[in-house]
Amino acid sequence: MRKAGVLVGNTLELVAAAVRAGVSTGDLNEIAAKSIRDGSGKAAFLGYRHPSGGKPFSGVLCISVNEEIVHGIPRMDRYLAEGDIVSLDCGALVDGFYGDSARTVAVGVVSESAQRLLGATQRSLDAGIEMCRSGQRLRDLSGAVESVILGEGFSVVRDFVGHGIGRRLHEDPQVPNYVMTGGASGYLFREGLVLAIEPMVNAGGWETETLSDGWTVVTKDRSLSAHFEHTVAVTSEGPQIMTLPG
Repeated sequence: MRKAGVLVGNTLELVAAAVRAGVSTGDLNEIAAKSIRDGSGKAAFLGYRHPSGGKPFSGVLCISVNEEIVHGIPRMDRYLAEGDIVSLDCGALVDGFYGDSARTVAVGVVSESAQRLLGATQRSLDAGIEMCRSGQRLRDLSGAVESVILGEGFSVVRDFVGHGIGRRLHEDPQVPNYVMTGGASGYLFREGLVLAIEPMVNAGGWETETLSDGWTVVTKDRSLSAHFEHTVAVTSEGPQIMTLPG
């Protein structure tokens, strides 16, 4: 899985370095496509079919701008502007295993409130990763993420969550970024478990809406949203982030 993770991490480094005002989301998608191809991987999202049906996803990356939370479709006619924030979500398959990671980056100089949102979302991911230890439970991770976000006065998206990952892109358990009662909240972490932890955080309310393209998810109140993600393994030595560049 580390092979897939390194490819994803390196791809996101290349794409993030290319983010600037005037570049199109389609251009960024092409950079990712070449990186994954050159790394002998397969793009995990390209052609992915939503469980509810509809058109398969047409991008290598999910690129979501400003009020878009996740699953934004790259387009050659969608240009980034100074002050935007843009979520870059990448998945790749290498030797039968998946890696999945995301980061939200600023386009040039962004507002102070946008900077706060990015910082809080990154810190919430860090808090969740710290809980990826044998003997911890799913609610411990969810609570750690939620605590950071609520402490900053932001809201946690509830309609979309993280997930287990391995030979399939999405595996059990689901990994909510807020504390749930009952159900899988008591899921016990054991060595060998690998999770894709991905806080999605809104500056306004947590409610979401899916656009007419069937994929792009936006904040219902059109407030800004940020998204950070890593694939993380529970090991005997503590959390191991699999999607760091290498």
